[in-house]
Amino acid sequence: MLSKRISRYIKSLQLKKYRKQEGSFIVEGVKGVTELMNSDYEIELLLYTPEYQNEFNSGIAEAIEVTSKELEQVGTFKSNASVLAVAKCRQNLPFDLNQGINLVLEDVRDPGNLGTIIRVADWYGISNILCSLECADLYNPKVINSTMGSFTRVNVWYHELQELLKLAKVPVVGTTLHGTNIYNVDLPQDALIVMGNESHGVSKEIEELFTHNVLIPGRGGAESLNVAIATAIVLDNFFR
Repeated sequence: MLSKRISRYIKSLQLKKYRKQEGSFIVEGVKGVTELMNSDYEIELLLYTPEYQNEFNSGIAEAIEVTSKELEQVGTFKSNASVLAVAKCRQNLPFDLNQGINLVLEDVRDPGNLGTIIRVADWYGISNILCSLECADLYNPKVINSTMGSFTRVNVWYHELQELLKLAKVPVVGTTLHGTNIYNVDLPQDALIVMGNESHGVSKEIEELFTHNVLIPGRGGAESLNVAIATAIVLDNFFR
């Protein structure tokens, strides 16, 4: 049976304030927790239903058998009959911006979009994403769930963007509605690829730092593309 203390603790981690205070976050479901257990994240607590006892009750400091109802009460899933883990957040550490292809996100606020972008990055072998301070929190449960476990393989670093992009030694490629058709651009091998806010795109200050301004051409009447879809299209062109 789950104690009230642990229940309150897990539910509190749905809020950024307490994730930051505790340095911990939650992962729900078989896929996410399996990826978590195969990564270098430190797991501090595991809740599992009897059906998953043999699969998940191994090598964890504190593992508690619970009912699916208890999982649903403390987690964000409407239905969870498997497993939930609490893990320690990674430090917000820098990475080398001037080697390979890295993603840069400015003010991507929707947790689902950030999670999907992380998943797309993982698909294309992108290991690093630089986020502006206004982006959604990596450890928001909606972000973690949307990554489908890819958060374990992609480094996310939060920092003020302008000062870093000004120091970039590789091309800075961004998408706008007035850029050059991406299918007609000779794309660089190493680059920082900048994607902007869901509603407003990139800011003028960041756009001024672009060395390549590209456009994903449309053929229909839609006003814009979802930022996660646009990211996938841009990355696909880089790896053609």
